[in-house]
Amino acid sequence: MLQLTATPASALADEPVHIRVTGLPPLQMVTLTASLKDEKGKLFRSKAFYRSNEAGELDLKQAPSFGGDYVGVHPMGLFWSLKPERTFGRLLKRDVMNSPFLVTLDLYDSVGFQDSATMEPRVSQVVERWFSHPGTQRVQIREGRVRGALFLPPGEGPFPGIIDLFGGIGGLVEFRASLLAAHGFAVLALAYFAYEDLPKHLADVDLEYFEEAANLLLAHPKIRRLGIGVISVSKGAEFALAMACFLRQVVAIVCINGPNAVCDFPLRYRDLVMEPLQQFLERIQIDVLGAVRLRHFRGDPRDKWNQQSVYPIEKAQGQILFIVGENDESINSKEYAEQALEQLQSHGRSNGRMLAYPGAGHLIEPPYMPLCYASWNAHYFSVPLLWGGDPVAHAAAQEHAWGEIQKFFRQHLLQTSSKL
Repeated sequence: MLQLTATPASALADEPVHIRVTGLPPLQMVTLTASLKDEKGKLFRSKAFYRSNEAGELDLKQAPSFGGDYVGVHPMGLFWSLKPERTFGRLLKRDVMNSPFLVTLDLYDSVGFQDSATMEPRVSQVVERWFSHPGTQRVQIREGRVRGALFLPPGEGPFPGIIDLFGGIGGLVEFRASLLAAHGFAVLALAYFAYEDLPKHLADVDLEYFEEAANLLLAHPKIRRLGIGVISVSKGAEFALAMACFLRQVVAIVCINGPNAVCDFPLRYRDLVMEPLQQFLERIQIDVLGAVRLRHFRGDPRDKWNQQSVYPIEKAQGQILFIVGENDESINSKEYAEQALEQLQSHGRSNGRMLAYPGAGHLIEPPYMPLCYASWNAHYFSVPLLWGGDPVAHAAAQEHAWGEIQKFFRQHLLQTSSKL
């Protein structure tokens, strides 16, 4: 009897799934596909071509794909190779509490390149990919100026507290915060523009808004009082680094593909105003897909006329983990991180380190999320932006970085003081 199994059939989105097929003819070539629709009905699909063994079985932990969206042994390849049907789409989970992504796995008993919607699969299996754990509490935050959502693990705590900052996408993005809460962290997904009554667009950036959010999180009765962490990506990583420099409440910072200087808009904190790096529109490049590469758009922080824009990272009291994709097409993130570490070392500081991932792009997300190579961003230009990344290398980076991020926060948020 032909059978397709995926174990577990319902799990957190950052947990692996074991896919097996039994009951096939020996040494038969087959096509395995995965598909899902996001909450807006947009379709994402992947496929790979496999051969059963002499017993008529197929185990994705051991069997290589011969072609399709990836080649080789990749047990979760059908998940991280999902591609949008419409170019420049990005897979984002919006409702993280009430519904999972439903991934449909289909098996076809031949190698097929045609649209699988016109063919009947031999067997199918639906996998639920959840972004929150049972018992996790989501609290909408509207206090003072602060807007966001706080995710609390089950229990009385106190829990290590983290602020989660995304980039120029704007709005409130919750899926990373809810997943971290499933691993025992209390996480505030913080919006800072294009959400409710916050500014519709970024202009001046007021660091006191982020300070207010940090104080709010620290005052919560279920949060450990020893200091908070910040996890961040892209534009959010810029603000996380500013928080590290100026806010003593922040003791552990993860910056994923961010700059070491003020970019695009001035940053204000009390009486301080930091102007952004110079910009060079003539350095913008256009990819073969029509997406914009911003990697060389901004000036070099090392140039003397940009020194006023460089963050005084030597003032940071907390630990800083820079995570960079070496195929980042949005910013020169590895060079920025190296400059920041050199700046620390020149002041006798050792509270920073870097994890660099060859082949990884800009949007390093939790494990098994598909690579977003390029996507629309309504807040930057009127064209899609290029993020970069090789699918296989990017997937490996996401899986490794996720574990390192959790170890980093446990190490530095569960001890009595940060080691400088």
